[in-house]
Amino acid sequence: MSSVRVLVGTKKGAFILTADGQRRNWQITGPHFAGWEIYHLKGSALDPNRLFASQSSGWFGQIIQRSDDGGKTWNPPGTKPEDLMGPDGMPNGKSNEFRYEGTVGTHKWYDGTQHPWEFKRIWHLEPSLTDPDLVYAGAEDAALFHSRDGGKSWQEFAGLRGTKGALWQPGAGGMAVHTIILDPQNPRRIYVAISAAGAFRTDDGGLTWKPINRGLKSQYELPDPDAEVGHCVHRIALHPSRPDVLYMQKHWDIMRSDNAGDQWSEVSGNLPTDFGFPIDVHAHEPETIYVVPITSDSLHYPPDGKLRVYRSKSGGNDWEPLTKGLPQQDCYVNVLRDAMAVDTLDTCGVYFGTTGGQVYCSPDGGDSWQTIASHLPPVLSVEVQTLP
Repeated sequence: MSSVRVLVGTKKGAFILTADGQRRNWQITGPHFAGWEIYHLKGSALDPNRLFASQSSGWFGQIIQRSDDGGKTWNPPGTKPEDLMGPDGMPNGKSNEFRYEGTVGTHKWYDGTQHPWEFKRIWHLEPSLTDPDLVYAGAEDAALFHSRDGGKSWQEFAGLRGTKGALWQPGAGGMAVHTIILDPQNPRRIYVAISAAGAFRTDDGGLTWKPINRGLKSQYELPDPDAEVGHCVHRIALHPSRPDVLYMQKHWDIMRSDNAGDQWSEVSGNLPTDFGFPIDVHAHEPETIYVVPITSDSLHYPPDGKLRVYRSKSGGNDWEPLTKGLPQQDCYVNVLRDAMAVDTLDTCGVYFGTTGGQVYCSPDGGDSWQTIASHLPPVLSVEVQTLP
């Protein structure tokens, strides 16, 4: 029987949860990298034992960790443990060099002043679907990197920042490439989302990029209804069987595109609020999508203190609340953009983590929920691997 491995990144380390295919009895290991922010933890689709982690600290900087044994041991690629330590026995943060290509350039903040591009942290890691040594990394300030040697060295796709990058500006959480989606049917097509610049697509493996934001409305942030960039996109998702159909959780509005992002239309329908961060798609039903609405852009908690996942089985517009097993009073947590995932078992499991440190699992596509971790640090990301 297959099993599942849930990879959880938190404000104070990483945790790995495992269970068999029934998804009832869970074992937790961690914290890995205790005390460090783990913005993202992601496994390879080609090698279930290969995991990548974005380990970040405002004091020690950014390190990419790799495990080749399913998380039992970790080591930055190409280094020895002692290479990470300075003379005082503390991490020196010198591994995993990230190189910007071309000119550094500037970006404009809300006050209109120009600031240089600055490398701060890696928000998202996306291993290749075709090459176990190729992995992509989305950075803050917004830039996209790739490594062809399993994380030892990194180069930037400079063409992305060349796509009207001077007009991008940070959202409330910063300006980052926070979503990377690889087209499973076209290895040269990649989608990214940037807050607050919008969604972008490459059809030539990352050399050139185009904004794909037509149809998005951002009346409070962008008075120009035809602005190509500057939209605050929170998350995009697709189903592998239909990679031209995209779903988006925007800063207000749930959106859908049926033509690879060339045109978007709103599908918020009967949601109680269309503000939120994550969006995901059922593993076997490409028209079934999940979101977690929160009250507003200033009140980051569920409406009326009731934690509800909403599901549409029609690709949007018609939504139903999923509440069984979730707290329906006095709940004031948030679910961040990378903190929802699905498994690929026959009965699709849905998972999400909260800023209150809870991780929930629904083994039946959202009909009912169980708490599989209760007292973790605030959850930044959740990913799932289905194991043989």
